[in-house]
Order: sequence, then C-alpha cells, then structure tokens
Amino acid sequence: MRGLMVAVVAMGVLIVAGVTTIGVVIARRALVPVPTTMATDAVLDEPAGTRIAQIAASPDRLVLRLEGGGPDRVVMMDLRTGQVVGRTGLAR
Repeated sequence: MRGLMVAVVAMGVLIVAGVTTIGVVIARRALVPVPTTMATDAVLDEPAGTRIAQIAASPDRLVLRLEGGGPDRVVMMDLRTGQVVGRTGLAR
C-alpha cells in the first residue's frame, strides 16, 4: 500500500511539473515579437527575367526560390534588415 501511495504522489508531482513547463514555454513563445514587415525596403540584385517561384517564411528569415534569368536558385533574407544573408544554386 505504501508503494502505491509513493507512486501516486510521484506521478502527481510529474504532472504538475509538466503542466508548469508547458505553461512557461507557451508564455515565452507568446512574448517573442514576430516581425510583420521588413524594417527596410529589400532589393534583390537579380538578372532580368527572374521570377519568384516560391516563398517560405520563419519568424526572422524569408526564403525565396527564384526561377529564370539563369539557373534556379534560393535566396535567404533577414526580415529585420532586408539584407540577403545567403544564396545557393539548384541543380537540375
């Protein structure tokens, strides 16, 4: 009987700790500001005929898949500054 009581108390403590952890994680994520627009105008230095084929966004990055005007490529931009932070070509 004593073993059952210890198990019940331990599980109760684990449940309270888990709920507290989930609450803290949710609160932290809610307090992180998500930029809705770029801080500055962004200019892509791409050749004529380039078009944006796909866009993906994260809280601080914008990823563009570009087609035309040369080989297909991916450009990553910082949403806070509007600067290009990475480029890579795609093989066909």
